[in-house]
Amino acid sequence: MLKLNLPPSPAKIGTDNKQILMVTNADLREPANVTCWPVQKKFEDKLQLALQQQGYEMKRAHPINQTRGHGFISSQREGSDLFAAIDPDAPVIVLLTAWQYSHHVAPSLANHRGPVLLLANFDGTWPGLVGMLCLAGTLTSLGKPYSRLWSAEFDDEFFLQGLQTWLRYGSLQHQNSYLHDVPPTHPVMATEAGAIGRKVGEYVLQHKEILGLFDTFCMGMINGVFPQQALVKIGMPLESLSQSALLVEMAKVPKSLRQECVSWYEQRGMTFKFGTDGTKELTREQVEEQCAMMIAMGRFVKRFGLSAVGVQYQQGLKDSCAASDFAEGAIGSTERFPIPDENGEIICPGQPIPCINEVDMGTAIPQTMLWRLLSSLGLPAETTLHDIRWGSDYQGTFYWDMEISGAVPFEHLKGGIAGATGYRQPAMFFPYGGSTIAGQGKAGRFIWSRAHYEGTDVIMHIGTGHAVELPEAEFERRRRATNYEWPLLNCVLDGVTRDDLMAGHQSNHVTIAYVDQAKLQSVLQAFVAQCLTQGIQVKVAGDAASVL
Repeated sequence: MLKLNLPPSPAKIGTDNKQILMVTNADLREPANVTCWPVQKKFEDKLQLALQQQGYEMKRAHPINQTRGHGFISSQREGSDLFAAIDPDAPVIVLLTAWQYSHHVAPSLANHRGPVLLLANFDGTWPGLVGMLCLAGTLTSLGKPYSRLWSAEFDDEFFLQGLQTWLRYGSLQHQNSYLHDVPPTHPVMATEAGAIGRKVGEYVLQHKEILGLFDTFCMGMINGVFPQQALVKIGMPLESLSQSALLVEMAKVPKSLRQECVSWYEQRGMTFKFGTDGTKELTREQVEEQCAMMIAMGRFVKRFGLSAVGVQYQQGLKDSCAASDFAEGAIGSTERFPIPDENGEIICPGQPIPCINEVDMGTAIPQTMLWRLLSSLGLPAETTLHDIRWGSDYQGTFYWDMEISGAVPFEHLKGGIAGATGYRQPAMFFPYGGSTIAGQGKAGRFIWSRAHYEGTDVIMHIGTGHAVELPEAEFERRRRATNYEWPLLNCVLDGVTRDDLMAGHQSNHVTIAYVDQAKLQSVLQAFVAQCLTQGIQVKVAGDAASVL
């Protein structure tokens, strides 16, 4: 006879109908969790007060761990055990004030029957809004209904009304009228630019854009890991590479070539903030190692015939070598140190190699597609992703702060290579250091986009925007309100407000490609036609609907 011997289930918590369970998720890295904890505690107190004023009690669904110095969930095991112990019908608020690894809680949230509210503080410090957008995109891709809400201080009318609505109805829905569906029969397909986009899309379907990613699932981003069928259907299959193979290839790069690479960037005006203590400061050896990584990445591109390459630079690699950021930004630039293969032949001279930061397949798709389209048109083809990091008003206009966690192509910076500064990556994230490529994003028009998946269908949000170069004092204020070491782009998304994007975007990331104003409409039309040809569902955002 079979005999079960499972661990006992604890008594369920959260059965009081006037009680709201609060869950908070954050990083896998304990130094980051400890650093971010004071901000979380501040907003827990604010949420508790707001719920009391509505006649509800906030109950922490998991204890604060005094030994660890924080009260975050910091692993999938913790998240799974937590949800196993709570009432599956209890209302849950996931309070997010820092970056969070979605996979800690998303599998349990996907099966939770009670209403779920993702609540973020709209602040640039760590920040919660980025974590909320990531978890929101993840739950969308998992087919889980949820609500989302955001606020700077948890005391404004938008927050209070939104919280009251969710408490009353168990759901909070926002207007997403800024998004406009583009059917496959849209008139854009019959335009001259549309014909170009169709040809590029047909080329991709026939020849394939192979995405080479050194491991996947960076920082718990389930929304960044697409089903293989979804990638295959649109002509963009995955070449799965191992970080261990990258380390082996890096070891083959001689010190003389590493040194030559660093000097090449210094001669073109890049400033590296070198120090002597590698545990806290940037050293030349760290940048040399990053140059070895870039060279190794280039050799894999040639060896496997890749269209794009990306590095899952967190788990494992961060404990093995310098951060990948400089390598990622530099390889994605047209002006780039000549990367020799094993026989001395230069790899991809005069063209950028799309680099998929954080191995996010949702940005790999538009980055690589835009690179192919722009290259085919003879236009600048550098692409990057950015975190939707923060934003605030300046002289009556809301400007987003888009900030990638380390590096962008040099062509995206004011002043190019000479306008770039290399800072050491923060030790709380990267114990082995490594240089960023920091600077001010250059002014200009751009197309922004991001893909997500629902089932095995790929859906692309596409819009236009304009980047600005804010006055030095204002730019400096914004840098100090976020991560000072990282590049910062200030911009307006045309016809898309702050709250529009927070309500409807399905990722913490957005892809950017600069396009001159004179070519913006034709490139937008071609890109939309390319997407539709490749079987991608398209939603254009804001003013892009009229430009189309």
